[in-house]
Amino acid sequence: MTSNFPKTSAKTENSEKAGNAQSAENTADTNSEVDNRVHRFISNDLTLRAAVVNSTAVVREMQVLQKTYPLPTVAVGRCMTGALLMAAQLKNGQSVGVHMRGNGALGTIYAEAHFEGDVRGFTHSPQYQPPNYNEGLSLHKAVGNGTLTVSRQQPFQKQPHYGTVDLVNGEVGDDIAHYLNQSHQIRSLVALGVSLSQSGSVEAAGGLLLEVMPGVEDEIVDLVMKNRNESRVDISQMIKEGFSPQQILEPLLKGIPFSSLDHPFTVRYSCPCDKERVLRAIEILGVKDLTEMVDDGEPVPVVCQMCGKPYDVTVSDMKDIRDRLHRNSLN
Repeated sequence: MTSNFPKTSAKTENSEKAGNAQSAENTADTNSEVDNRVHRFISNDLTLRAAVVNSTAVVREMQVLQKTYPLPTVAVGRCMTGALLMAAQLKNGQSVGVHMRGNGALGTIYAEAHFEGDVRGFTHSPQYQPPNYNEGLSLHKAVGNGTLTVSRQQPFQKQPHYGTVDLVNGEVGDDIAHYLNQSHQIRSLVALGVSLSQSGSVEAAGGLLLEVMPGVEDEIVDLVMKNRNESRVDISQMIKEGFSPQQILEPLLKGIPFSSLDHPFTVRYSCPCDKERVLRAIEILGVKDLTEMVDDGEPVPVVCQMCGKPYDVTVSDMKDIRDRLHRNSLN
């Protein structure tokens, strides 16, 4: 079984409709049923497990906060979605980091997600634009050659566990599937999609992760592959059309009974940064630099690199920090 189903999608609003595996008449469920949490499933014979998520809201929030252009939006959005899917298969308090490093113009792309649904992501090049969009929103050239590192953090663990593989093509979904196969011997199908409007804003985003448990008979694998080849699911398009998580998954598990697993956590864009942490970071400037900033009489804008949230450090804030540092230096 190959590890890259289907090709990850990042299509504009003029993109192709999803394949004929499901018709629009079967989309009575609204997007609200897909939103706000990762939906988990398992086959009744325990040979397969899956996760489906509508990540539109959190990818859209990332784009607004970081003012990302189309390609960076797609790259970070896919990483965030992939991290959410993997994290949902862990346990309470555990988290996953997805860190792509390429030699292309986008450079570094990072996303982090927790079992409980918190997620954040960023790239060092949020306003990158290619010379043209002749290749659409393909990430291959923008990411380039490099590595994917996945970290898994457990509560009270001093250092996370890291696994690193070479990038397959920089499209994120295929790279995550390759990592799961190489590092965990888990054959998987990963579909990630970020759909943008003509103006470049996020219309829909989501993903699907289907994993084959170790020791599964080839008959099951062959059936999944047959379903994959016949369905060619377009995740973002299905989300735009209001497909439920079950409807998104059903084409791949045709002929394989499956059930839902409880996972009640709300997906939300979240970062542990706050004003207090920002002020502590400002302390490294020292009394001299802080005095000059106070004398300038202008607030200092600070942006969290990890989530894009802006903070204003006021003149009063800087004066308080400077005075505290000065007092401490006298002790």
